Amino acid sequence: MTKRSTVAVTVSILMLTVTVMLSLAIGAQSLSPIEVLKAVFGGSTPEVQAIVQSRASRTLIGLVVGICIALSGAAMQGITRNPLADPGLLGVDSGAALAVVIGLTTGIASSQLSFVLLALVGASIAAVLVYLISSAGARGPDPVTMVLAGAAMGAAATGLVAGLLITHQGALDVYRFWSVGSIGGREVATVLPATLPFLILGALIVFVGAPALNALALGDEMATTLGHNVLRARALIALGAVLLAAGATSIAGPIAFVGLVIPHFARILRGPDYRSILPLCVILGPVLLLIADIVGRVISPPGEVSAGILTAVVGVPVLIYLVRRPGVVVA
Repeated sequence: MTKRSTVAVTVSILMLTVTVMLSLAIGAQSLSPIEVLKAVFGGSTPEVQAIVQSRASRTLIGLVVGICIALSGAAMQGITRNPLADPGLLGVDSGAALAVVIGLTTGIASSQLSFVLLALVGASIAAVLVYLISSAGARGPDPVTMVLAGAAMGAAATGLVAGLLITHQGALDVYRFWSVGSIGGREVATVLPATLPFLILGALIVFVGAPALNALALGDEMATTLGHNVLRARALIALGAVLLAAGATSIAGPIAFVGLVIPHFARILRGPDYRSILPLCVILGPVLLLIADIVGRVISPPGEVSAGILTAVVGVPVLIYLVRRPGVVVA
């Protein structure tokens, strides 16, 4: 590991540590770092311990969701060689949301496991449709056509969701809470046990596929020359990316732009090697999501702004920058 890489990883880990501490300390009743540490080690008052325990659940969900979205975005950018690839921009989140709403309106979605399975089916269908639509042109899938296809998929899914929810008040109440893209109000014991197996499997697939992602970045012909089955590699890594995106969406609702922004920051810090990019995404993904959640708690008291809204505030300028620089290198 080079000196630059060592510094990048060290600073990123320090940022994550500070962000986790702030997530435990900041809220309607702010706590000092000393009070947080005492509560963590059982040396505080029951009231403070209850506050920290509640925030710890929220922070843990933020860590899991941030990791999964960042890894999914990096994998999607790698297999498509598209610097604009992201679960939200490519319509994957919208497909997952539509499937969940169908489950809510038909009564199928009755548990967190059913949420995960429905989101997985919807995300997979959306990903396949976006790829097929963007591949229909003479030039095949390119960054602009893929994003346009993802936007079209998202608009269609949003329209269908609105139509389904008009006559289903009960489903609307559940969806309204879930769709804001937030890590607050989720119980760890409810959402993680059913979701973690899918997330772990998706992360393992993506990490194992890091050498294939490096080869794909050189072009399909070069990847084949290096001994990779391009079709199989893309299909497996896409499966991992969809598992991560669908699982994260089933927990926190659609959260955009984390999967777009973080892989680019990781490339700036560590270079184009996916064996370095993916571990850094694991660190930086939660940092961005938790910072957005912390800011959302304090900018509009006594209420809060969802993390999904604030990540968009960061992501939109980055998206505009990337669109204006179509020659940006993905890997």
